[in-house]
Amino acid sequence: MTLITEEAKKGKKFDVKKYYNLPEKVIYCSKCVVSNQRPRITFDKDNVCSACRFAEYKNTKIDWDERERELKDLCDRHRRKDGYWDVVVPSSGGKDSNYVAHILKYKYNMNPLTATWSPMLYTDVGRRNHTNMIDSGLDNILGTPDGKTHRLLTKLSLEIMGDVFQPFIYGQKGFPMAVSINYKIPLVMYGENGEVEYGGDAKNSDKPTHNITDDMTKHYFSGIHPDDFSQYGIEKNKLNYYYPPKKDRADEIGLENHFFSYYKKWIPQENYYYSVENCNFEPEPDGRSEGTYSKYAGLDDKVDGYHFYFAYLKFGHGRATSDAAHEVRDGHITREEAIALVKKYDGEFPKKHFKEFLDYVDMTEDEFLKVCDRFRPDHLWELKGNNWSLKKTVY
Repeated sequence: MTLITEEAKKGKKFDVKKYYNLPEKVIYCSKCVVSNQRPRITFDKDNVCSACRFAEYKNTKIDWDERERELKDLCDRHRRKDGYWDVVVPSSGGKDSNYVAHILKYKYNMNPLTATWSPMLYTDVGRRNHTNMIDSGLDNILGTPDGKTHRLLTKLSLEIMGDVFQPFIYGQKGFPMAVSINYKIPLVMYGENGEVEYGGDAKNSDKPTHNITDDMTKHYFSGIHPDDFSQYGIEKNKLNYYYPPKKDRADEIGLENHFFSYYKKWIPQENYYYSVENCNFEPEPDGRSEGTYSKYAGLDDKVDGYHFYFAYLKFGHGRATSDAAHEVRDGHITREEAIALVKKYDGEFPKKHFKEFLDYVDMTEDEFLKVCDRFRPDHLWELKGNNWSLKKTVY
């Protein structure tokens, strides 16, 4: 299915339910706070989501000592003796990538090259954390795309598919592999496998890798290839670093694309503590991020909040739901506490950078609000007077 259609160009309501194959009846997980509206998530007969079942599995069934032996074997295969880089770590300077790169260097004696795909609108704390990461002893290469093209892609992504982050996600996934190929460093180590950690396609739950073309397009690109944007006058050669690598180029160097969460139990809060201690990581200066209660994730881009806000519009759950669900699975909070946090923070409008965001996507506030309404599916939302409300919530 091609998402970019004449109907979308004309501003007609986008059929979120059909495109993402969302069920009509909303069901919430009996263990956490996520619903069956998250794309590709599954629920069992006890109304427990696949992410919670995976959390149980990783907490009780996985032999993490054996997984660490696998990691050591992988490092031994790729570790170089000539001082050259031997692993590429996609890294924004955030808590998770800091943890992965730093521990690979200082515990497993690897020589990582961190590869950063630049945020669209850097925050001050994001720039400081990026510098702090480098100052902790990690090499870095920063990829900054053509600003004119990137802004246009962002605006198109917002208007057409309701996700301002799509161009960033393209580069976040594709640029580190381009670095890997261009610098002839076969091993790329991403952080977590979001499909299994947060609920999605479980096909790779017991694998350290995934298919860098099919799975990446399906799981991280919402089924949309960068070529789909070329019909809007964007030259294909402007999109070079937005693509996953072609198989023949990846095969030339024997590219291996791994998830660190396969080898080490993935606990975001622990990654934060590690990053503070070892990389001088700074949390959100305002005490929490808009739309949630947490203070240590997605801090580098002023556009970040609109990605989560549109997830709330399209699927009925936002940033607080995602954070709280994972912390329930990690045993840090109870489901009752999570429900209270979702009720208080989920769907909060990200107003702090709103004017800069509107300038960036070249929209008026009225135009933006009309785009918002295009992506509210009828089975989730109802209009009461002048206010939209969810038909069913976890609380």
